[in-house]
Amino acid sequence: MALAQTWSVALVGLEGHLVEVEADIAQGLPKTTLIGLPDTSLSEARDRVRAAVVNSGERFPDRKVTIGLSPATLPKTGSHYDVAIALSLLTAAGAVDPGVLRRTAIIGELGLDGRIREVRGALAMTLAAARAGFDRIVVPDLNVGEARLVPGIEVYGARSLRQVLALLRGTEIPEEAPPRAEPRLVSESLIRVPGVDLDDVIGQREGRRAIEAAAAGGHHLFLHGPPGSGKTMLAERLAGLMPDLSTDDSLEVSAVHSLAGLLTNDAELVLRPPFIAPHHTASLASLVGGGSGVLRPGAISCAHRGVLFIDEAPEMHPLTLDTLRQPLESGFVEVHRAAAVAKFPARFMLVLAANPCPCGLSGTNQGICSCTPQHLARYRQRISGPIKDRLDIQRQILPAARTVTDGEPPESTATVAARVQAARDRQLHRYRATAWTLNSEIPGPVLRREHPLDKPSQRLLEDHYTAGRLTARGFDRVVRLTWTLADLAGLSTPTVEQTHEAFQLRSGEPLTHLSDQRALKGPTQ
Repeated sequence: MALAQTWSVALVGLEGHLVEVEADIAQGLPKTTLIGLPDTSLSEARDRVRAAVVNSGERFPDRKVTIGLSPATLPKTGSHYDVAIALSLLTAAGAVDPGVLRRTAIIGELGLDGRIREVRGALAMTLAAARAGFDRIVVPDLNVGEARLVPGIEVYGARSLRQVLALLRGTEIPEEAPPRAEPRLVSESLIRVPGVDLDDVIGQREGRRAIEAAAAGGHHLFLHGPPGSGKTMLAERLAGLMPDLSTDDSLEVSAVHSLAGLLTNDAELVLRPPFIAPHHTASLASLVGGGSGVLRPGAISCAHRGVLFIDEAPEMHPLTLDTLRQPLESGFVEVHRAAAVAKFPARFMLVLAANPCPCGLSGTNQGICSCTPQHLARYRQRISGPIKDRLDIQRQILPAARTVTDGEPPESTATVAARVQAARDRQLHRYRATAWTLNSEIPGPVLRREHPLDKPSQRLLEDHYTAGRLTARGFDRVVRLTWTLADLAGLSTPTVEQTHEAFQLRSGEPLTHLSDQRALKGPTQ
């Protein structure tokens, strides 16, 4: 009897679990048994591995072979265990020295001719192996780029089983034809919009202020207005105002994109906040994530640490849109299946855009609205109250009133991004002793207790709350937004002017100075 082991990685969501792949060769009729809760694609590994071993010039044992995947209680899905199974089998047969595989993780799918095909999630698997203390990992040649993004682990890329065996035996590595990359069916809407700048947007003072505040504090945003007014232009430029991702965030975002199949073959770390814009006809599963086999992240997880933009939001199915409610609060999404529960990060900035009505003319001077009151009410109710209550900033975007050549030249993305970076630095310093980094993340009770507003600001918000213009959740969100406006202004403590502006940004009222409002309505008591 001969026994050997190798190591691979199982992914449950984005979390990696090391899997021990054992091969036992015993006396008995030729038969290969695979145990350890494999799915269908993994059960077929027996035939793929047999053909790949024979076609690579090696001898497949003609005895009773048992392949065990431990821990046995963890469901195993996918075909990336093939190479680890083949090497475990050949080591048990005496064709490979067991010492060379110590502290080595192995991933890769085998073709019948012994070629190693690329797999999804190589970055997340490599990250799990590195955190478990493994010294090196063998990956498909097409996955080398993303695997080498993980520091602290040596990465070997191989095009075939023959190359892996030569590497382990210390012999000359045979030449192999470059592998052909599998086509990636990636929607264009999931690719961040390049080459856009905020100075492309003419006018829209309130809209520009809204996205600047959103970028500075990580606040969710709702833009509504007639078609062609600039809602999409503003949303597409929001990610450009945000700072580069930190090293930890960059690895986490890159791992999500690797599992989703969004990384290119010449992969680099995702350094900029992603901009994800699913179509309004997207299904619930495509938004949240899922799958019958390997659970894949959805659009909201691909937007982690970036922007999730849903244009024509009222046209999206209300149940699909309402699935955003829990991730907006928790910062993650859980996909429940009978065999496992996958948890994906989903701390994103939500931007919704909507027309005022189905014909797009309600409340504008561009024409006469043809929608009935019933159609108008039904259209606006498709974005539920609980979703709207979670949106910190709500702005009406109307067509610019001036021409391209009128007025001051608009500020560029670089100019506004510098203010956003300074505001985020102030937040990072203020919350340095906590687990939070942005105003939008800190719980309301903690913010009110540790960083209270002055008495005039407090009285102003209490008046709005008493009058029913703010919910309890909205009260906390206005306080967070007030601190963001103070950070943009370089103030150590907000004043009542920032509080007033924060309420206007949330309620959708036109931006006016508090003194102007008092002149019209009298002072707030």
